[in-house]
Amino acid sequence: MTTTTATTAVTGAVGTSHTRIEGVAKVTGAARYAGELPFADLAHGWLVLSTIARGRVREIEADPVLRMPGVLAVLHHGNAPRVDADYVGMLGRPDPIAEAFQHDRVPFMGWPVALVVAETSEQAREAAEALVVHYEREPHDVAFSAGRPGTYTPDGEGMRTEKGDLEAQLAASAHVVDAEYSTPEEHHISMEPHAATARWDNGRLEVVDSNQGSTWVADELAKLFSLDPSSVRVLSEHVGGAFGSKGLRIHQILAVMAATTLDRPVRVVMTRRQMFSLAGYRSPTAQRVRLGADPEGRLLAFDHQGHNLSSTVHEFVETSAAFGRPMYAADAHHTVSRVVRLDVPTPTYVRAPGEAPGSFAVESAIDELAEKCGVDPIALRVRNEPAVGPVSGLPFSSRNLLACFDEGARRFGWADRDPRPGLRREGRWLLGTGTAASAFPVLVAPSSAAVTAEADDTFTVRITAADVGTGARTALTLIAADALAVTPERVRVRIADSDFGPAMVAGGSMGTRSWGWAINLAARELREKLVPGGQIPPEGITARADTNEVVAALSQKERHSFGAQFAEVAVDTATGEVRVRRLLGIFAAGRIVNPLTARSQFVGGMTWGLSMALHEEAVRDQASGGLVSPDLAGYHVAANADVPDIEADWVADPDEDDPVGIKGIGEIGIVGTAAAIANAVWHATGVRHRTLPIRPDRVLLAGAGHGEAARA
Repeated sequence: MTTTTATTAVTGAVGTSHTRIEGVAKVTGAARYAGELPFADLAHGWLVLSTIARGRVREIEADPVLRMPGVLAVLHHGNAPRVDADYVGMLGRPDPIAEAFQHDRVPFMGWPVALVVAETSEQAREAAEALVVHYEREPHDVAFSAGRPGTYTPDGEGMRTEKGDLEAQLAASAHVVDAEYSTPEEHHISMEPHAATARWDNGRLEVVDSNQGSTWVADELAKLFSLDPSSVRVLSEHVGGAFGSKGLRIHQILAVMAATTLDRPVRVVMTRRQMFSLAGYRSPTAQRVRLGADPEGRLLAFDHQGHNLSSTVHEFVETSAAFGRPMYAADAHHTVSRVVRLDVPTPTYVRAPGEAPGSFAVESAIDELAEKCGVDPIALRVRNEPAVGPVSGLPFSSRNLLACFDEGARRFGWADRDPRPGLRREGRWLLGTGTAASAFPVLVAPSSAAVTAEADDTFTVRITAADVGTGARTALTLIAADALAVTPERVRVRIADSDFGPAMVAGGSMGTRSWGWAINLAARELREKLVPGGQIPPEGITARADTNEVVAALSQKERHSFGAQFAEVAVDTATGEVRVRRLLGIFAAGRIVNPLTARSQFVGGMTWGLSMALHEEAVRDQASGGLVSPDLAGYHVAANADVPDIEADWVADPDEDDPVGIKGIGEIGIVGTAAAIANAVWHATGVRHRTLPIRPDRVLLAGAGHGEAARA
C-alpha cells in the first residue's frame, strides 16, 4: 500500500496549453480506430442501397450471390432478425431507418435493402455489387422550396415565438429590410467513415464503434433488440470526426443482426458514397428575414422564417429561425420554423445545427440594415444590444459580445475601413471587409463519473465521454488534475466505454462542460474520502458522482457563448473567384480549459464557415431523387489552398454557474463566419449574395446585372 499525497499541491492545470495526450499514438498509427481493430474469425458486411427514390422491393436475387466465393449470408427484409423501434431514446423516437430490413418499403434513394456478409471485405463488396434487386417504382418528389404545398409548422417547444405587433412595427419603421436567403444541403465529411464491429462475448453484446456517445448507442441497441441494458457494451476509444453524424446509424444495427445470425464477429464500414445517404446531413434552408428600424437604427421589428426539408418517414427541424432570439432587442420579435416532407433521407444535426444557416441570414440582413441606415455595422449592433433575453426576458448568465467586437475591431483595423463598397482594388481584385456576430447556446446534461486513487499514487478517471477529435480527453485530464490538486501526469482518463455509466454525448458544445462537472464532483468526494498520510489499498479508493441534482437545480437564464467574426476578401472581376485573405474571430466562450486545443477548435469551425460560404453544396437530381456526385470529387470542401492564416482568440468570460467556468466552444466558430464573408463580398463588389455558396458563376452573373461590378 502507498501513502497518498492527493491534496498536496494545486497545479493550475486548467487554462494552460497542453498537447493531446493521445497525440503521439495518433500520428504514429498506434491509435486504432473502429474499422482497424483485429478480431478472430471476423466477417465483413457490405451494404446494398436502393437505386430508386420511392417504391417497394419486389425481389432480391440472393441465391447467385450466396454461391460466390467467401459469401456467408445475404440479409434483407425477408430473413433479417426482427427489431422493435417503438421506443423513446435520448433524442426521442429513432429514425425509422432503424427498422431497415423489417419491410419492403423504400422511402428514398440510398435506403438499405440488403447486407452481404463474406469472409473478406473484398469478397463482400464484389458480391454486393453483383446482387440484383427488383423494385416496384413509384413517383417521387424531392423538390424543395419555401412555401410549397405540404409545408407546415411542427409541434413542440420553440417552433414559433411571437412578441409584439409585427406588422404595425414594420409599418412604423423608417428603414426596412425584407430579404430571402438560402443555404444548400451540406454534409459532415468526417475523415473517419462510420464503422462498427459487433460480437457476442459470454452472453453480452459488444460493439466496437465510432460514435459520439457509447452510453447513447448502447441504450438504443438494447431497446431495439429487446436486450437487458446490462448485456450491451459499446466502446469507442478513438473517433476521427463526427460533427453530429455519429449516433445510432444503420451500420451498427446491421452488424448486430449479422453477428447474431452468424454467431461470429461482423464488421460493417460505410463507404464515403454510402455516408452521403445514411449518415445524415444539413437540410437546405430557405429563410426570410424582415427587419424594421427607426431613423437611428434601433430595431422595432424582427421577423425570421426558416424552412427546411425532412424525409417522409421522420421529422427533423433545422432550427435556423432560432438564431436571432437571444441576439437583438426589438419591440416586435417573431420567429417560426417550417418543414416540408420529401422523398429524401432524413437530415440530422450538423455542426452548429440551426445557428450556422440562421446566422448567415440574420447577420447578412443586419449588414443590409446598417447600409440602409448609414450606420457602421458594429455601431448598429451596439444600438440593439439587449439587456435581457429579447424573447425570453431572462437575464443573461454573461454576455460579452460587445467586448468581442471591441477587441476584434481593434485587431482587425476596422476603424480604418471606408464603408463605401466597390472602392478598394489591387489590379483585377476588388477588396472588401465584413463582420458578423456569433452565438451558440450553453447547455449541460446530467453525467456520471468515477475517480479512483490508485496504490501507485496515480488517479484513474472513468467516464463515458467521447473524444471526437476535439481534445476532450486532454481537457478532462486537466480538469481532473485541478480538482484533485495534482499534476496532470498523475491522472489517467479512460473514456468511451458504456460500462462506465451514463454520460452526455459529444454534441451541442456541452460535452466537456457536462463531463467536467461530473469529474469535478467525483474528485471532490474522493478527496473527502482520502486521509492525508493514509494508505491506499491495492484495489484503490473510488468515489462516484452524478450531476442529475445539480443540473436540475440550475436557475433559468439565457446562457450563450458569443463571438465576433471579421473577414477580408478579394474578388477576381474576371473569373468571379472569391479569396478569403484574412479571418479573425474573437470569442466569449467561458473559461478556456486548454488554449492549445481550444484555438484549434475555433479555427476549425471558422474553416468550416469559410467552406460553407464559398464551396460546399450537395445537389440533388430531380429525376432520380439521388445526389449528383456523392463523393469528395463532386462535393467540394475547402482545402489547404483555400484557407488563409486564421486567427482566433478570446476575451475573459467564465460562467459563474459552472464549477470550472466552462461554456462550450465546439460549434461557435462556424457561426457567423459565412455571413462575415458574404458581407465582405458585398463591400468588395457592391453586390449582395443571399444564396450560398458564393460560387464564381454567381459572382459573375450578379456582377453582369450591377453597374459597379459590370464596369469592374
